[in-house]
Amino acid sequence: MTFPLACRALAGETRAMLPAIPSDQPMPPGPPSVVPAATVVIFRHARDGGPPELLMVQRAREMRFAGGATVFPGGRVDPADRELARSLLPGEPEEIAAARIAGIRETLEETGLMIATRAPVSAAEAAAGRQMLLETGTLAPVLAHFGWKLAPEALTLYAHWCPLWDKAFDTRFFVTNLGTGAVDVQVDATENTRLFWASAAGALEMAQRGEISVIFPTHRNLERLAQYASYAEALADIAAHPVSRIYPGSEERADGEWLIIPDGHGYPVRGQPKATALRG
Repeated sequence: MTFPLACRALAGETRAMLPAIPSDQPMPPGPPSVVPAATVVIFRHARDGGPPELLMVQRAREMRFAGGATVFPGGRVDPADRELARSLLPGEPEEIAAARIAGIRETLEETGLMIATRAPVSAAEAAAGRQMLLETGTLAPVLAHFGWKLAPEALTLYAHWCPLWDKAFDTRFFVTNLGTGAVDVQVDATENTRLFWASAAGALEMAQRGEISVIFPTHRNLERLAQYASYAEALADIAAHPVSRIYPGSEERADGEWLIIPDGHGYPVRGQPKATALRG
């Protein structure tokens, strides 16, 4: 059996045996052994009054995960994120609390944008905070130095994706709203090569024209996000679809093998031919 077929067989067997695991709980020990992570979909008002715009980052081609692809800000949950989450959010399940902290930290690190604070943070302060974060590697000393107070509840859990193969990211997706278009962002040249704002429909059009590439989860999420004319509509749709882990799988169809997700999670498009799907 080839390696891809073996992985596919393992994923199929694991999906069949795996009970529904709530989003506020960790995955059981492997196999497969997955990596907790967080992603933040950041909304802002469009200057032309059109659909809300989302902050996208283009990954450096050298990166192991999603090299060259355009994604939302995010990354793995670090032990320091868990420690800070236990301190700031003692009443929330640790898996979700730590993912919130990781999403805030990774957004500052990757974009220079400080989100989910109780008072506004200027672009100059955020730039200084980002530099300190890059030097220390953890968010807690940055918060203490600048006196920033977090508002983690500003991040709403939106979706949860967990491919079933070793070293896959068990990723909780959050949404948050800046409200304003007057924000400065700056690319992290170590991991990303470009930052830009685009509506979900606009990003899909860019992908169709070949201007950007998007991996399978990003593609499906852009299709879902393109349904919303406002952040309020996004929150209403999230409330109508309680979040649970999405395990992508494969399905044989008349035109070949498809990569698909289960129904019931709020996604208008559930799959695409595997030959055309980028998986990161």
